Amino acid sequence: MSSTKNYYWRIAGFYFFYYAFVGTFAPYWSLYLKSIYFSAIEIAILMSVQPVMRMIAPNLWGWLADRTGKRLRVVQIAATLSTLFYLGVFATTSFWSMLLVLGLMGFFWSASIPLVEAITFTWLGKRVARYGRIRSWGSVGFIIAVLGLGFAFDYIVIGWLLWAGLFVMLGILFFSRLLPHTEVPAHHTDHQPIRKIMLQPRVLALFGACFLMSVAHGPYYTFFSIYLVEHGYAKSAVGGLWALGVICEIGVFFLMPWLVQRYGFARILIGSLGLAVLRFLLIGWGVDFLLLLLLAQMLHAATFGAHHAASLGLVHEFFQGRHQSRGQALFGSLTFGAGNMLGGLASGPIWQHYGASVLYSCSAGAALLGLLLMWWKLGMAKTQQAT
Repeated sequence: MSSTKNYYWRIAGFYFFYYAFVGTFAPYWSLYLKSIYFSAIEIAILMSVQPVMRMIAPNLWGWLADRTGKRLRVVQIAATLSTLFYLGVFATTSFWSMLLVLGLMGFFWSASIPLVEAITFTWLGKRVARYGRIRSWGSVGFIIAVLGLGFAFDYIVIGWLLWAGLFVMLGILFFSRLLPHTEVPAHHTDHQPIRKIMLQPRVLALFGACFLMSVAHGPYYTFFSIYLVEHGYAKSAVGGLWALGVICEIGVFFLMPWLVQRYGFARILIGSLGLAVLRFLLIGWGVDFLLLLLLAQMLHAATFGAHHAASLGLVHEFFQGRHQSRGQALFGSLTFGAGNMLGGLASGPIWQHYGASVLYSCSAGAALLGLLLMWWKLGMAKTQQAT
């Protein structure tokens, strides 16, 4: 029993620091880039480097992990190299050098989380509905980072962000050494090529809807902080609004066992996509009304928290045995990676030429397309069950 508890906190510690890095990067990195005089399009490109790496790198690392059976060793190597390459941000303020540094760091940083997700689900075994509770520690790390830095940057220069990022990267490296070794269980699909699983209609629908949800969030991660500051919000308020969303996300993570039992993963995804349409319309057209922004951030519980836990639960159901690591990696690459990349890159020109309201309306439109795709797929599944 004590061993189980030890591993719980070790996995939780990795999630804590991994998402604490997201909490330093997503809300404030664009502000740092603006402080060193990058343009809106340059910022959009640089903020899209990590999604690009999340699209490319996890497939390579997932293939290596499944091929060698050494998921944990791959995670540790990736954590070490991402920390080393991160040091490059201290040495450059030029666009091309920054692009190279972020690319190298992101290539290794993005490798670890799909493999850790696979390790976590294997360790949980039949208790997969409890994934949200262990993953919630990542949200706690995000909140502490985003709130602490938000208040700090009202008093210190944004350049201190680089040191905060280094501290968090060292935490990721430390906990990567404490994760449990898990044996990949055999499954009757082990002999099948992974493309046979990928080409199932239900899997394609899941990947397509989650890709569109990630496209919708691209402008949020790229320009939300700049958007708020330009409308007169203090950096501490920016941090508070980011943190509010993640606090609500933690709440839904703890509710996931009950939600999954009552509604199932597919209906949870449909609900999260519908609420994403509302959320991005509120952000785009209600920025001057604090109550509307508070409501929009509370909806992060659905658009990220419930969506994330439900989608990963379905991926775990679809990709079993020796396909676990590559399944998680493919999902991360083709949804979070490709979707955030497209949403982030497109946000620069739309922001510059048409403004924020149009940009976040486009986010709502992408979420609506994902909703229609999941609704159609769920309806088709019901029809098949009835016949």
